Amino acid sequence: MSDNTLRDHFLAMARNSAWSNNRLLGACAGLTDAEFAQERTSFFPSIQMTLNHNLIVDHIYMADIKGIGRRNISLVGDIPFPKLIDLKKAQDAFDAELIAFCDSLSASDLNRIISIEWHDGAVSEEPLQLVLSHLFIHQIHHRGQAHAMLAGTNVPPPQLDEFFLNYDMPRRKDEPFTG
Repeated sequence: MSDNTLRDHFLAMARNSAWSNNRLLGACAGLTDAEFAQERTSFFPSIQMTLNHNLIVDHIYMADIKGIGRRNISLVGDIPFPKLIDLKKAQDAFDAELIAFCDSLSASDLNRIISIEWHDGAVSEEPLQLVLSHLFIHQIHHRGQAHAMLAGTNVPPPQLDEFFLNYDMPRRKDEPFTG
């Protein structure tokens, strides 16, 4: 895979992430505030906490990428956005930032080394391409958990795998982030 192909892949992944978040958070809008926060069985005990965690970690890795340090993010607590409407607005803003960041990458940027100070005080040096890969995998992992929890409600979970294939274009043609 050439560096330009990899750069283009990360831009596609950023658009896929925004599209998936839009679909999942849109479906969650069919829940009441109580249902959104209701305790459920998963890694995190609610859809609310799971999707807040995803956004918090998005900000943590972006802070690492920007070199400002993960301790300097502005989100506070495990649930900085208890209301879905506020979480969606914050997630939409992050997704736009991630798309713009990936769109601005050059092929040579992908090997830039990112210094990460972990919660235990350890520091690692990671190439940007691995940090971005991890960020996207982390998002997919927790969106899947929220998706499974949503299946236990009266709101049908949306398809989140209709993004990359030409066959899927008609299913998503009028949705944001697909171009």
